[in-house]
Amino acid sequence: MSPSGSVTSADQRWPWWPLLPLYPYGRRATYVEELIPGQVWSFEQLQGIYYVAVPIRLTVVKVPGGLMLINPLPPTAELCAGIRALEAHHGPVLTIVLPTASGLEHKLPLAPLARAFPDATLWVCPGQWSFPLPLPLSLLGVPARRTRVLIDDGVPHGEVCQWISLGPLDLGVGRFQEISCLHRPSGALLVTDALVGIGADPPAVFDTDPTPLLFHARDRGDEPLEDSLVNRRRGWARLVLFASYLRPERLEIPGFRVLLRHAFQPGLRSARAHFGIYPFAWQEGWQQAASALMGQQSPRLQVAPVLERLVLPRSRTALIQWLEQLERLPELRWLVPAHYSAPLQFGLAQVEQLRAELLIRPWAPSDGNWQFLGDLDRQLLQLGLVPEDPSIG
Repeated sequence: MSPSGSVTSADQRWPWWPLLPLYPYGRRATYVEELIPGQVWSFEQLQGIYYVAVPIRLTVVKVPGGLMLINPLPPTAELCAGIRALEAHHGPVLTIVLPTASGLEHKLPLAPLARAFPDATLWVCPGQWSFPLPLPLSLLGVPARRTRVLIDDGVPHGEVCQWISLGPLDLGVGRFQEISCLHRPSGALLVTDALVGIGADPPAVFDTDPTPLLFHARDRGDEPLEDSLVNRRRGWARLVLFASYLRPERLEIPGFRVLLRHAFQPGLRSARAHFGIYPFAWQEGWQQAASALMGQQSPRLQVAPVLERLVLPRSRTALIQWLEQLERLPELRWLVPAHYSAPLQFGLAQVEQLRAELLIRPWAPSDGNWQFLGDLDRQLLQLGLVPEDPSIG
């Protein structure tokens, strides 16, 4: 659903997009959904590169006296109108939480979101860092006087929330740490990147503009962008492969002559179609690779391959210890990540099953679809940009 009946381009304007130039750039549509009645709401936008777009979520939860926002998103007028509508029924935004130390796409909107809700207290994960210059949050526009550090300064809404840390781990340029929140009234565990659930159907946030799905549903640049359910699902499956592996095994890059031969065809001479330039050639077997990532009946719960192979390749123990902490939370019923599907069924049985699977299967492999990620990790190790031992303390 949309926060209002009539939304204009001005309502979706995001003027700070050049600081992190990701699709859809200066216009961010927001999809709003109530995940758990009267307790948890989802505000989704898209982000990506070259139409490889996946959902990113700001989660709103009801706390005593008002609302808490977790995982900031660009505060467009449309998004703020949706939150104001919730405030009218559930009370003001009391708290804004940035629960990750490393997610730039979550950090960047924090300062604008804080200005949009000037009475909210801000809570951030410890060990915040910026690149290439190590700047404090105050120089990034985050108001220091109402900013607190999770764990170090306590936790917000401890009467209804329990906070559990994954990490910290050393990434070389900075730390990885993510502090998840169990919202006891709803039984929902709110996470950022630690886990995701991916389904075979494209998320509803694409409904207002399915162009990324249709663009990648094609096999060549001279094919038109035709909208159909089959093409939407086909495009979504390829987006999942891109986002999961960056360069999956069954993907080849055509030569320059092939690209030009298929480009600038009639009907495709527009920026929306990237002028017919489609620099990908999908080989037989890509469908099976995509199916292994997606659940057909319900979203498939997993550690995102990019996180596993580039962030946690030598840190399976830390993830297992985090899951063991979750197994001691009897109220746990749901998972709400910042990406892909939500809510996911996530009771103690699902946590135990996931932990058992992670202990049995190979961790952070380097073959097949994982080869590009594995090669990249080895190069970073050889250059000394990431540590062999990521443990801190």
